[in-house]
Amino acid sequence: MRYIGTMSSSKKTDASADSSTPPDTSVAAANAAAASFARLTSKLNYLSATDLDSVKKAYRFADEAHLGQVRHSGEPYITHPIAVAALCAEWKLDTQALIAALLHDAMEDCAVKKSDLVAKFGMSVADLVDGLTKIDKLHFNTREENQAESFRKMLLAMARDIRIILIKLADRTHNMRTLSSAPRDKWHRIASETLDIYVPIAHRLGLNQTYIELQDLSFKHLQPWRYNVLVDAVNRARQNRRNLFHKVQTDLQAAFLEQCINVKIAGREKSIYSIYKKMREKHMSFAQVTDIFGFRIIVPHLMDCYTAMGLLHQLYKPVLGKFTDHIAIQKNNGYQSLHTILVGPSGVNMEFQLRTDAMHLVAESGVASHWLYKGTGSVLATQQDQMDTKWLQSLLEIGNAAQDAAEFWEHIKVGLFTEAIYVFTPKSQIIALPRGSTVIDFAYAIHSNVGDQAVAVKINGEHVPLRTELNNGDVIEVKTNALSSPNPGWLGFVRTARARAKIRQYLKTLNQADSQKLGQKMLAQALRSEGFDHVPDDQGINATIWEKLLHFSGNRTSADLLTEIGVGRRIASIVAKRLAKLLQDSGERPNALLLSCERFANGDTISQGNVTIDGSENTSVRFAICCRPIPGDGILGYLGRGECLAIHTKGCHVAHKLQHKESDRFIPVEWSDEPVRSFETSIVVTVHNNKGVFAKVATSLAAAEADINHVDMTDTTTHATVNMTFVISVRDRLQLDMVFKNLRHTACVVSARRNNNAL
Repeated sequence: MRYIGTMSSSKKTDASADSSTPPDTSVAAANAAAASFARLTSKLNYLSATDLDSVKKAYRFADEAHLGQVRHSGEPYITHPIAVAALCAEWKLDTQALIAALLHDAMEDCAVKKSDLVAKFGMSVADLVDGLTKIDKLHFNTREENQAESFRKMLLAMARDIRIILIKLADRTHNMRTLSSAPRDKWHRIASETLDIYVPIAHRLGLNQTYIELQDLSFKHLQPWRYNVLVDAVNRARQNRRNLFHKVQTDLQAAFLEQCINVKIAGREKSIYSIYKKMREKHMSFAQVTDIFGFRIIVPHLMDCYTAMGLLHQLYKPVLGKFTDHIAIQKNNGYQSLHTILVGPSGVNMEFQLRTDAMHLVAESGVASHWLYKGTGSVLATQQDQMDTKWLQSLLEIGNAAQDAAEFWEHIKVGLFTEAIYVFTPKSQIIALPRGSTVIDFAYAIHSNVGDQAVAVKINGEHVPLRTELNNGDVIEVKTNALSSPNPGWLGFVRTARARAKIRQYLKTLNQADSQKLGQKMLAQALRSEGFDHVPDDQGINATIWEKLLHFSGNRTSADLLTEIGVGRRIASIVAKRLAKLLQDSGERPNALLLSCERFANGDTISQGNVTIDGSENTSVRFAICCRPIPGDGILGYLGRGECLAIHTKGCHVAHKLQHKESDRFIPVEWSDEPVRSFETSIVVTVHNNKGVFAKVATSLAAAEADINHVDMTDTTTHATVNMTFVISVRDRLQLDMVFKNLRHTACVVSARRNNNAL
């Protein structure tokens, strides 16, 4: 909301939008003034003389580093770091943060090393600058991947030091104020990024003024025509309602004076973007938006808020259902206020907000109120810190659980960019959750174990499914079972980042267990080639052997080493050779009979021992879709780096190409005598283009007890015959032969074959 009347703001929203261009000498003089430290000095009166000297030293360093660089507006580049530092000074950030603000582009744009910053300004400043620096030294496949990794770095750094995001928001605010000077083809990308990412972060941290300004500036550059139309409409409405506002303000002042309540009354105005958003979401015209203008009433004490609310409701009639108490149930960014909509003079609806000075500071400055309140000993700052710490700690948990930057960013977007609802535990503890959250989200918000072991739930005393969405005011009681575990299906309906990350972390742990089991099997079979019939355990007398083996491999535990073998990061035969040597050094001797049977498979080629495949390997083994092997096919295994074991047929052209490039990544595999499940394969059936042929083919497949998983057909409009490509599940080659036999005896079938396009 903007302020009007007694608390109006006179800030410019676009520092580069000058109406005229001065002569060259004036431009040079203006640039010199803008680039001088004096522009910043007036905002630093809260610093000591020593701290001021440190900031001045950083200014000189940044000025020298950016020498010769200019912005799109033609101003020296140093004007940008000065402006960022000035915005940080408005939040009364400390000396280290101001220095980092002046140096925030030094590492990225000026080839300044972190070690240089450590030497000149200390480790704390260097860490702040490093947290602000994009990741552009690594190779990424796409711009989106680079952006995701950069934001992951920034947000995780922010979780350790909140000053990083404050500096970043100040940086983005100044960039948005001067975006009109940048090439127009950059407007959409930068404004969209601001609206999608930085605006929600500012809102989540309670930085209301920054939140509103970034919204409006993004809207201005994304849709300039609509922005200007709404600005004109708001200006006209403001003129039309000037007398109305004057009357309401006079009435309010008289009423509060009569009750001896000391208040500050200010007009407030809905932001341009929030007006546009309401019109778009609720399909309203501008004339139908009734809460464009309102009043903010600031009172001395908390109880005065409720007293003032009662007085307002006596003065004007309240609109039913439009009263909200954000003091008793504060928002998850710390915001507290009473909201009510009243029917004012001439039947015009007006919104009123009531709060104390302390609440107002948090409402406008959010997390920055910590520095604004610093030294006052206020309970407010402590409460705000606790809320911020809880949310920032959740970022670290999500970052640790996420497998990569894209997954991390997906988690963050889900939890960050939504409105909140407020629900209760049976003991009346308030839990804030994103709108659309389910029982499982609630369970994980209580504790990870509650989420993992949730089996049933009551909402307001009634049993409901675990996927039930929650509403404001619900009282939720979750039943748990120690033997229960997360269901992968929960990922289809959970809403919060925490729940999604915890479920995926559990599933990832399961995958690791599968890979570890496969790695154990592969190492055991490779060790047979060295004359040892089993892998020794890592306890007791063998502990020293495993300690040496782990030192050789660089792993922390035996489980880690076996998992890396299972996913293909290590070759089992190489580890087996090292383990065999360590066993021999400890006094054990290889079994000569086993060695003669296992070691030489083809001439002098050393065998690793065959890995037996039966279909129970879960995620540690995948069957290549290029050839879709089934029991009875000749097969071989490819250990991709960091992937699971891929099974190909021996005739697969993809496997042949890989063998030419990475023959050492292939290991011998064989089918178990008794596979435990069916396997997918692809067949091509050519049929006459007549009605009902699909039903006949499906009947033939069903007669052979083959399940149809997928089907594709060629264009049926002009050809006499049609190719139908099926993906079916069969037990082995014998059942596949039965499938072909049935198809060839079907009248409408011209031919049936294995899908050779993949072989």
